[in-house]
Amino acid sequence: MSLSGAKCLMEALMHQKVSTIFGLPGGQIMPIYDSLIDSDIRHVLVRHEQSAAHMADGYARASGRPGVCMATSGPGATNLVTGIANAYMDSSPVVAFTGQVSRPQIGTDAFQEADIIGITTPITKYNFQVRHAKDIPGTVKAAFYVASTGRPGPVLVDIPKDVQTETAEVAFSDPVQIRGYRVNGDPNPADVGKAVELLSNSERPFILAGGGVRISNAYEELRMLAELLSAPVGTSLMGKGCFPEDHPLSLGTVGMHGRTEANKSILEADVLFAVGIRFSDRTTSKVDEFCPKAKIIHADIDSSEIEKNKQVDVSIVGDAAKVLPAIRTQLVHRFRKDRTSQWHARIQQLKEAIRSQNNHDENGLRPPFILKKMRKILPTNGIVTTEVGQNQMWAALHFTALGPRTFITSGGLGTMGFGFPAAIGAKVARPEVPVVDIAGDGSFMMTENSLATSVSEQIPVIVVILNNRMLGMVAQWQRHFFNRRYSAVKLGNVPDFPKLAQAYGAEGLRVESLEEFSSSFEDALRSDVTTIIDVPISPEEDVFPMVPPGNGLGQILEL
Repeated sequence: MSLSGAKCLMEALMHQKVSTIFGLPGGQIMPIYDSLIDSDIRHVLVRHEQSAAHMADGYARASGRPGVCMATSGPGATNLVTGIANAYMDSSPVVAFTGQVSRPQIGTDAFQEADIIGITTPITKYNFQVRHAKDIPGTVKAAFYVASTGRPGPVLVDIPKDVQTETAEVAFSDPVQIRGYRVNGDPNPADVGKAVELLSNSERPFILAGGGVRISNAYEELRMLAELLSAPVGTSLMGKGCFPEDHPLSLGTVGMHGRTEANKSILEADVLFAVGIRFSDRTTSKVDEFCPKAKIIHADIDSSEIEKNKQVDVSIVGDAAKVLPAIRTQLVHRFRKDRTSQWHARIQQLKEAIRSQNNHDENGLRPPFILKKMRKILPTNGIVTTEVGQNQMWAALHFTALGPRTFITSGGLGTMGFGFPAAIGAKVARPEVPVVDIAGDGSFMMTENSLATSVSEQIPVIVVILNNRMLGMVAQWQRHFFNRRYSAVKLGNVPDFPKLAQAYGAEGLRVESLEEFSSSFEDALRSDVTTIIDVPISPEEDVFPMVPPGNGLGQILEL
């Protein structure tokens, strides 16, 4: 079959069952955009390329399939970088396509030339620069395979303009061959046996679940093992939602802004089973003081994460969906539930004590109450994304995630501006469910021009802005660790978010009470256009509990 490189790309994407591309055209990618007209692929026009990458990321996390974004060369490609880095840190399968100057111009500092391969090498799982049109089918197939297998991650494909116009005989049946890349999620039986030995003798087991459980869709396997052991389950921020947070064994998130009962319980465990997790500093806090009394079992599909941050007693390299049932199969005949009865009682005692401390009147317009009210109204399968800052931590603490792939946030990179475009991407992936972005005013303003995309492309989402007129998390640190010396954090009452929403053709509301919020949120769920709900909150409102930087989980600060 003889095709131009641009048409070959469209055909290759169709072979990968790509239905949507998030992107912005430019000079060095125009042949591809011309071919896009004749394809069945939907193109969502963004207003900034960073948002294209975040939309592709949100699409991937909501659907479990790779998200696709596209940009021209030079500044178009470099604008993707933050979104690509975000996907890399959170192991999200994103495939990014960039235009490039023609092959003879590469290396000459031509107009809008950037070495995007060199720039993105540290923040991609793999990247390619296609030098011949005939190589496009195999490259695209390899890009999607690498992005979605093993530990997922972003892949970038750079295509020079003359490769896009070059005509070649192409074939679409070549197998994927990448030297040195092998995927095997099967755990070593000997390592599984060592883990089973520790768990079968444990009296205070604790399961710490991370994003790897979500990625491998191992929710049911996790639940079954937890119930067999009567083991409490805590999650990292990336793992939130992989275990239903209304389950009696759920303790919520662990870490710097983790729940008090989770942070206290994990330090009392005698065996910690960490699965699909990388022991990041935001989860462990001071890593040397993390779980000092426990024997640690670490299971992860990425061998490079084993003992990178934390020394462990047993390591298992494997897919969580295979590791969890392998352990359970051996444990079911060996584990006696009465071993953990005292531990189970201790966990319930902790939960009750903390619940009684936090038994406040829930009538004020404060973030914890707003998020709990939202949970009551939002359907179980509704998807929540978050921005980054105080809003994110309030959501992690107070919004109960009930199902898989319903809580989407920026973890490793902590990218302000992620939540709104990610919500748009999630809504494209799951148009049948409501999608809500929990935002702060500072973070929302970083990508608020995505309002134009959501309205013009008819992708309705809800944005709840917890508006304190501050860069709230920085202000909280300045309040507590810098003697209230506020530097460059006061945003003022700019802009007027309801008017901003209306200027874009969206709906905008401001609420002054919890009752008004409930009514407005219910109306927004019924709306067929994006709705911004501006919720004024106190600039002095803090996120607690919190572990101060440089401290261990045992030094948690509470209200």
